[in-house]
Amino acid sequence: MENQDLDFNNRIPLEDLKNAVAQIKAELGKVIIGQQEFIELLIVALLADGHVLIEGVPGIAKTVTAKLFAKVLKTNFNRIQFTPDLMPSDVLGTSVLNMKTSEFEFHKGPIFSNVVLIDEINRAPAKTQAALFETMEERQASIDGTTYPFEAPFMVLATQNPIEQEGTYALPEAQLDRFIFKIKVDYPGVEDEVKIIQTHHERKGEKPQTLIQPILNAEDLADYKAKIQSILVEEKIIRYIAELVSKTRNHPHLYLGGSPRASISILNTSKAFAAISGRDFVIPEDVKKALKPILNHRIILTPEREMEGMTTENVIEMIVQSVEVPR
Repeated sequence: MENQDLDFNNRIPLEDLKNAVAQIKAELGKVIIGQQEFIELLIVALLADGHVLIEGVPGIAKTVTAKLFAKVLKTNFNRIQFTPDLMPSDVLGTSVLNMKTSEFEFHKGPIFSNVVLIDEINRAPAKTQAALFETMEERQASIDGTTYPFEAPFMVLATQNPIEQEGTYALPEAQLDRFIFKIKVDYPGVEDEVKIIQTHHERKGEKPQTLIQPILNAEDLADYKAKIQSILVEEKIIRYIAELVSKTRNHPHLYLGGSPRASISILNTSKAFAAISGRDFVIPEDVKKALKPILNHRIILTPEREMEGMTTENVIEMIVQSVEVPR
């Protein structure tokens, strides 16, 4: 249904948004090969005002994609490499004594930006990870009794390596819950790998960043986000979302289910999926698209099922099959 050309008149003008999304995909497609779903989820997370956790083995362009995604936005960008000796002040900033005035002045840390890439987020200890809690949820930082609000937009893109666990600190559930998506990035197929090698060869040493042009500014982005808030969601769709998430809380294969924050994330993301498809109302397919990236890091399998090799995606699929789709 969603792939058909829809000839009805939308209540909300979405043509500009749809064109901007197509431009972003085309711009990133110059360099990023075969990661269309990854790129679409980054765009949807941005429009739904969420943060993204990107998981995958080294060398599959997680960091490059995040950096180039920031480049298509006409906003500020900072990158923080998390390490075991990183302190909260290295992220948030610190107060420094001004010798002339004999007063402390706050020097903002790298988290004060619009798009922040945190590389290897699970390398920093719990104390430093905890510094992100307030920034990601309230979009502000409280230091020495003063609250510093962030400029909109504010988006955290964090990467982690699922294989190498030595010297890493698992993200606590409360931290994971603050990411709207966990995107698992896999190896490319053979044909895509051929294209990757070919384009690298044809660039002749030219940096990928130089090929990407900015598409979207902060004002347009704020306008698109406002339009997405007005997307129509019928009560039966809201009930569908509630039933899906509720099933995760009493499923025999799950030790931990999704929170109400997960339900709200599904709602916001479904609206964004509808908008980039050029529709001003949400359909069940939008909800289904949102489920895996939203739930796969929020639900925890029981130890028995984990030992059997079951995955969270398997359980999400079971839940989707067990809940009646609204018509």
